[in-house]
This record gives sequence, structure tokens and C-alpha cells, in this order.
Amino acid sequence: MSAAQTTLRFALAPLALSLSLSACSNADPQPSAAVASASAAASAPAATTSQPPASTISSELGEITLTTVASGLENPWAIGFLPDGRALITERPGRMRLLSADGQLSAPLTGVPAVVAEGQGGLFDVQAAPDFATSQRIYFSYSEPGEGKLASTAVAHARLTDTGLEDVQVIFSQMPKLDTRHHFGSRLVFDDAGHVFITLGDRGVRPTAQDLGSHMGGVIRVNLDGSVPADNPFSGTEGALPEFWSYGHRNQQGAALNPKTGALWTHEHGPKGGDEINIPQPGKNYGWPIATFGINYSGDAIPEATGSSAEGTEQPHHYWPVSPGVSGMAFYDNARFPAWQNSLFVGALAQRALIRLSLDGDAITGEERLLEDLSLRVRDVRVGPDGAVYVVTDEVDGRVLKLELAG
Repeated sequence: MSAAQTTLRFALAPLALSLSLSACSNADPQPSAAVASASAAASAPAATTSQPPASTISSELGEITLTTVASGLENPWAIGFLPDGRALITERPGRMRLLSADGQLSAPLTGVPAVVAEGQGGLFDVQAAPDFATSQRIYFSYSEPGEGKLASTAVAHARLTDTGLEDVQVIFSQMPKLDTRHHFGSRLVFDDAGHVFITLGDRGVRPTAQDLGSHMGGVIRVNLDGSVPADNPFSGTEGALPEFWSYGHRNQQGAALNPKTGALWTHEHGPKGGDEINIPQPGKNYGWPIATFGINYSGDAIPEATGSSAEGTEQPHHYWPVSPGVSGMAFYDNARFPAWQNSLFVGALAQRALIRLSLDGDAITGEERLLEDLSLRVRDVRVGPDGAVYVVTDEVDGRVLKLELAG
């Protein structure tokens, strides 16, 4: 990267920080915390598994039974299911727990590395490796501390035991580290060819999303050991980091593989308006910040933007003029509830709902809002091995909810 690009990035950082903290006042709370380790179990609040009885809510496709599976979690961020029906749950302050198939929640697991638990930083996504049944390996993302106040989004894998993580190895660390505390991303998605996709944010410094010399604002694709696939679109391109799959994204907190096509879908936060869904293609530029359907929180246009489109950039597959504050994404692909087939579930933080999008192939043909009466920030959504839809709520007293179609 050139000296001019580096100077521009850090010159804009204070402005970007101010705007992004305002931008995320509804999407991401700003707890006061410091570098923390999930192994400090003594400081963990008591999560609970004694829950209220199930309730019933109405939906376009019939009555839904709603059950609270766990509560008392501090800003939980993700749920990742294991092949045996258990699930891993991350809490943003830096804790990871096991949830048994019968609803028992473990103490915080040991061995989780230290995280920068400030602003939007902390412990993020968690997923079982494709070969978990034999390797007992999991992958997780987090805000990795660097020198001084620097931090980056990092991804590690580890071997899971009944009480903690062993053999933790970092396979990817966003470059360069920055001192901002927002727009870290980050979701993890495995494809069927031995790769893992990592979604990132621009860290609040807008121009970096157009800079292939930094990882900010990218979809990253690496092999399961962190090495770079030979067919990545920028492998061998001078001045470009080879881990890129696509770029020009703002803050991607949802990603899933379409089970019918095998294509990666992602979504990202817009600024004020312009949350969007993309189907990222290799080497393509998705526009941020030169093309956006959103504006600054002051009401002014994004300074770098030329409008809602720009030459050489891709249009979003779908966008919301008013931002729901999207986080978490899951295609429904289980035979248990046929009425939910051809549905894409998306969490909403700012608008406090679970969004169900109806699909006809890749086309989005309808939208339904669920759980609005609860007024809970939905951080993650997954389809469990039992065919139920599981929702993680981002609250100081966060919950894991289970949704099942009645009848």
C-alpha cells in the first residue's frame, strides 16, 4: 500500500470513529470493558437453564411455539451446533459455553484466548469444523489484541474438550491492526471444497474498504489451515492481499451458504439506511463507500459516495431503505417444517425482530417480521439439527430462543 493511502486511512480514523459510534448506537451497544479472557470464569454472570414455559405466537405460515432455551448470557454473539446436538455459544465479553441437547448450560470454557472486549469488539462467531466428528476441532473469530490499543479481527481453530479449548492456533489475522473498536465483522462459513469464508468490516475507516492492500471490508477465503487457495481471485496480483474473495463491504455480520446452489450469501450494515444482502462473486467490488443506498447520521451524504451506484461496482442483491441493523443469517433447509422451506432468516438489532424472507430461487419475494412484540435485539439465527430455528438475543441478559411451527 502507498504512503498516501496509509496517511489517508489514519487521517480519517477520528472522523470515522465518531460517525460509526453514532451509527451503531442502535445496532451495537458500547460496553466499557478491556482486554478480557474467557478463562476468567469467576467473573462470569450466572447463566440459567430454568426457563419460563413455552408460548405461542402467530405467523403467516401458522402458529409458532416459542421456547426459551437459555438465559442470563452477557451479550451472546453466536450459536454453533455440533453434530451430537450440543451447541457452542459465544458471549462478546470473551466467554464460550456449551449448551447440551437437553438445555444445560456449561460454565465458561477454559483456553479461549484474550479478546479486546471494548466497543463492538469481543468474541464473535463459532462453528464446528467440517470434520468435527473425528477432529473435535472448532473455528471461532474474535477481536485480537495487538500492541498498545491496536486490534484486529482474527480467526483461530482449537480442539474442543468437555471443559475447554486446547491447541489453539490463529489461522488468520486482519491486516493492519487498528485502534478503532467497531465494524469487526465477523461470520465464518465453510464451503464444500475445504475453504472457510471470513466476513470483515471496514473498522470504521471508510476508504480502507476500497484498498486491496488492507483486509478491511473484505470477504476473505482461506484454506482450513489458513493458507491461501491458489484460485483466489487476487492471488499473484501485485499490491493486493491474496486472501480476498470480494471487497467494498461495510460491516458484514451475517453469512450463510445457500444449500440449493452452494453460493455464499452475506449481509452487511449500511450507515443510515442501506443495509444490504449480497451474493459475493470472486474479485468483485461491492461499492462501499463510493456506492451506497445510505447516508450519514448527520443527514449528509457519505463524502466518498457518488450515489447508489458507481462504475466498476456491484449492486446489492437486496437492500433495505431503512436499516433493520442486520445480524445473523440462516437458510431453512430441514425437512421438519416444509412451510419454512425457501425461507431465509435474518436477525435485526436496531428494529428488534427476526426477519423471514421468502425466496423463489435467488429472488427475494416477500418479508415477514417475527418476535417484534418481544423487542429483543436479534444477534444470531441458526437452524438446529432438530429442525427448529434458534435465535440469540444481544442483551446484557441475553437469551437463546427456539422457534418451532406448531402442528
